[in-house]
Amino acid sequence: MNSVSWDTVRALAAHFDASAAERGVRPPQSHVIQVLKIGEEFGEAAQAVIGASGSNPRKGRSHSWDDVHDEVCDVIITGMVTLARMRPDAADYFARQLALKSARFLPEQGP
Repeated sequence: MNSVSWDTVRALAAHFDASAAERGVRPPQSHVIQVLKIGEEFGEAAQAVIGASGSNPRKGRSHSWDDVHDEVCDVIITGMVTLARMRPDAADYFARQLALKSARFLPEQGP
């Protein structure tokens, strides 16, 4: 991710933090709610897959694969915003986690 993406993510996180604070919702409750939001977005992505594949005979093909792509983006964005709301070093933490987890599957890459 480039820094512009993380700048946007941090701005969204600040917006949602301010909105939660106005409603009297503070960490850790706001963090729990934000993590649950990831689940909600995943459910929408799953619903789109079912609709794109026509797996529900009652509804048929109710979604396109572009809808699935949109919903997957919502999951990713929500996950990034969640991390940013919980950690001020979200971008660096994510980069370290990506390197750590990808090392299990990708061969070492030279400089």
